[in-house]
Amino acid sequence: MVLDFHTHCLQAEHAIINADACRFFPQAGKCYSVGVHPWLAEQDAAAQWERVQALAAHPQVVAIGETGLDSLRGAPLAAQMLLFEHHIALANQVGKPLVVHMVRTSQQVLQVWRRCQHHVPCAIHGFRGNARVVQPLVEAGFYISFGEHFNAEALRQVPLCQILAETDESTLPIADIIARMAEALSMPAADVQTLISANLHRFLHRD
Repeated sequence: MVLDFHTHCLQAEHAIINADACRFFPQAGKCYSVGVHPWLAEQDAAAQWERVQALAAHPQVVAIGETGLDSLRGAPLAAQMLLFEHHIALANQVGKPLVVHMVRTSQQVLQVWRRCQHHVPCAIHGFRGNARVVQPLVEAGFYISFGEHFNAEALRQVPLCQILAETDESTLPIADIIARMAEALSMPAADVQTLISANLHRFLHRD
């Protein structure tokens, strides 16, 4: 049962591991996402992108990304937006969902998403914003993934069928993060774990 939507820990179990496409050495039985991080949009991005395209159809690659926009770090937003569009097109091409990094760019992410044709699910990873920021993302159909530092009010604003959980770079086990989310939702941890597993299965398989 996969519970952890996004982690950088290469040894993680029951998780989607965000892998460096240029050093992709998949371990048996593990799931991965590959993409060019927006922080790296101008650092040898062409070579990275070529590698991502080559790996996108790999059977252990279950999602494309992380991609997206970050107003605090990385290349100019115009370069990030172009790379984001390329990831959307690739996700459509291979029929795999998209993992999005978003830092103070919710309006721009929505702008790019709405102007690009897409037929795959998309999730914002590591969401830390408030309820006001999350509402238009939810309305646009995004899944929202919460990690260690989540906003409880924003979590409660998201429909249960659109909630995911992740460790990202946290040292906390995913079960602990889900337990914290369950407390914020006033639900049993076991129930939240079950719904997150079902949501992630639907995100990956769209059934």
